[in-house]
Amino acid sequence: MPERLITHLRHVDLAVPDHAKQLEFYTNLWGLKAEHSDTGLTFLAAEGSPEQYVVRLRESADKRIDLIAFGAASRADVDTLAGNLARDGVRLITEPGDLQTPGGGYGFRFFDNEGRTIEISADVAVRKHRAVEEGESIPVRLSHVVINSADPESTRAFYEKHLSFALSDTLMHPRMGEMMWFMRINAWHHSLAIARCPHPSLHHASFEMRGLDEYMRGTGRVLRAGVEKIWGPGRHLAGNNTFSYFLDPSGNTMEYTTELEVLDEDTWHPHVYDFSKPEVSDQWGTANAMNEFVAQRSFNDPDQGLFVAPPV
Repeated sequence: MPERLITHLRHVDLAVPDHAKQLEFYTNLWGLKAEHSDTGLTFLAAEGSPEQYVVRLRESADKRIDLIAFGAASRADVDTLAGNLARDGVRLITEPGDLQTPGGGYGFRFFDNEGRTIEISADVAVRKHRAVEEGESIPVRLSHVVINSADPESTRAFYEKHLSFALSDTLMHPRMGEMMWFMRINAWHHSLAIARCPHPSLHHASFEMRGLDEYMRGTGRVLRAGVEKIWGPGRHLAGNNTFSYFLDPSGNTMEYTTELEVLDEDTWHPHVYDFSKPEVSDQWGTANAMNEFVAQRSFNDPDQGLFVAPPV
């Protein structure tokens, strides 16, 4: 495995046909803060995060993941990653250079094996942020992104080979085989997970809350607002994190979570968990059952942006 040069997850950028509804949802209900906005384009920050933004919303006729962005420690590491990817035949969208997005920085973009746009950057200015206070039920940071893949074995291999992601745990089903792979790029149990699905799409994006009380307060607020709950509240076995999944106005699944496990990477050995066992999906037993309805809602619409570079 090559040297790990990616340090962390930065943001997920979404193209949506209903920008105004999405903006209302993410700011007034979900708890993100709109910054650096323009007509049909909004950068959404988490108050506790040093990242300039954790979600970018762009109005578009096509619903898609515009890109998933990761951080690197230095410009030299960005250059090394770009050179390694190009040498291995990965299709670069842009060569390393100065970024024009909020916070600037130095980075490049490429297509992964299924055509998603991935960005890697360094030297992005740190956003002025603060400690989220006790009782504040707003996201602290973007915790992880889960993608649906029509060829998850190849997708897992791509991220392991080219970006040095490591496998933390796997979910399997006695009838369907292996179904989800939790991948890490640092000590957090996962920054990315890959789910088996008929088509590539966004499975969900997850937002870390300050603690259990803030997680439950946020879950309750969204429930009271009448937003469709897909699954939860509960606590997963893989990652040991809490979960409450909701549908945003475009039909993307968004999660509130907290207490995602931090691993000792020197001693960790991946597990294979049978998620047909109720205690694997939810240790607490408080969530609605994981069934075909819940799974299908997370399939999402097929991504319309594969191998199509998004606007800067």
